[in-house]
Amino acid sequence: MDAHLVAFTGVAAGMVALPGADFTVVVRNALTSRRAGIAAALGVAGGLLVHTALAVAGVAAVLVAVPALFHALRLLGGAYLLCLGVRALAGALRGPAGREGPAPRTAAVRGLREGFLTNVLNPKAPVLFLALLPQFVPDGRPVLPRTALLAGLVVALALLWFPAVALLVDRLGGLLRRPRAARTLDGLTGALLTALGTVLLCDPLF
Repeated sequence: MDAHLVAFTGVAAGMVALPGADFTVVVRNALTSRRAGIAAALGVAGGLLVHTALAVAGVAAVLVAVPALFHALRLLGGAYLLCLGVRALAGALRGPAGREGPAPRTAAVRGLREGFLTNVLNPKAPVLFLALLPQFVPDGRPVLPRTALLAGLVVALALLWFPAVALLVDRLGGLLRRPRAARTLDGLTGALLTALGTVLLCDPLF
């Protein structure tokens, strides 16, 4: 048994399942429709694929080594999360009567875009993967194939977890889409996304 691989699987599973911006965006889109939720989940997995591929290729090291690039990514990510959060809070304030649900195809495209951008603009992901992947390469093993395997495992876990979250939210949709519940969820997710975006924007100032 490959103890390193087993250990990494546990670490990666916890990392993927930890609630955060990705989780919040998938839940919000799943409340729109199952299709939108699955699309957001695939978008998140796509963002993880970019981050892990960059870490394997060593490009993430450049991002870490050039502070200006890292700060630019942080600002972009913070601004994007803040925008999503404000939009969710506005939806909570308007309530169901003030909403116009997008067409299914439009909602799916929007979900895919939001999931991908939320993940790919996370400035801490390149640093995390760059530091994490080499720790699980046993001595004497070729580095590139091993890190590629670990990166693929992260993406595979995301492809299992986030669609499952979307399907669960859709299954509970009758309860969660009630006007009061929908406004509460919009408020909570909006507050979380706004807080995360604000932290990213303000962090370079301290």
